[in-house]
Amino acid sequence: MPKIIISGKGGCGKSTLTTLLSKQISANCNKVLVVDVDESNLSLATMLGLETPNISLLDYLGGRTKIVEELMNAMRNNTKGAVPIFDKKLNLSNLPPQCSYWNGNIGLVRVGKIQHSMEGCACPMGAVARSFLNELVIEDNQWVLVDTDAGVEHFGRGVLEGADLIIMVVDTSYESILLAEKGKKLAEEAQKNFKVVLNKVNDKTKPILYKELTHRNIPIIGCLNYSHDIIWTNLIGKSSELGELEDEISNIFSEVSNSFNLV
Repeated sequence: MPKIIISGKGGCGKSTLTTLLSKQISANCNKVLVVDVDESNLSLATMLGLETPNISLLDYLGGRTKIVEELMNAMRNNTKGAVPIFDKKLNLSNLPPQCSYWNGNIGLVRVGKIQHSMEGCACPMGAVARSFLNELVIEDNQWVLVDTDAGVEHFGRGVLEGADLIIMVVDTSYESILLAEKGKKLAEEAQKNFKVVLNKVNDKTKPILYKELTHRNIPIIGCLNYSHDIIWTNLIGKSSELGELEDEISNIFSEVSNSFNLV
C-alpha cells in the first residue's frame, strides 16, 4: 500500500488535502497514518479531529541534540544515504504509543516542532522523517500520508526517499505553478511518481491552471473547488469534513488507488 507525500507552497491547502483524503481512505475501510513533517503547523490534529500525540518522534528518540550528534558521526564516517535512526522496522501496530494517536482507522504521528527561538536548523527533523518513512512497513489496506512543510526543502532532505508518490497541491497563484514545475523535476531526479491536485479553484481560475500545467507536462489527478465550509472550519478550529468536496476527494482517491492497482 502507498506512502504518499503531500507537498506545496505555504497556504496552498496541503493539510486540507491530507485531512480530507485520510477521511476518504478511512471511509473505504482502510487504515491510514498521517505523518506531520511540518515543523510549524499546529492545527493538523484539530483538522483531523484527533488528539495531539504526547510527544514527537524527535523527542522520543532523545531530542535534537542526540540526533545532531548521530548526523555528525555519520558525516565523520562518510555514511551515504539516510542515517539509520530507528533500531527496528516499524509498522502501524508497533508505533510508540506515546508518539501516536488513533481514532478508528486514522492515526497521527508528529516528527517534531520548532520549540524555541535560535534553536537551529530543521535538519534533525528531516533526518527523523526520512528514516521513519524508510523503516515503516505497511500492509494491505494501510496507507501513509505525509503532510510536509512549505516549499521543496523536504525534497533536498531526502524525505521523499521512502515514498511511493508525491502529490503537490497547486492553488491559484503563479508561484504554485512554478513550484509544481520545480517539484516535478526534483521528483524525476529521485525517480518518484509526481502528480498535482488543484485547490481553491473556481470557473475562471480552473482552466488557466489546467492550461499552464498541461503546457508543462504536469499530470493533474484532481481538483478542489474553493470551499467556504473548509475556510470556516479552519477559522474556528473545528475538524474538517468531506462535506461539499466529497465527490472531488472520492475522485482523487480513485485516481490514486487505480495508479497502484488497488481497485
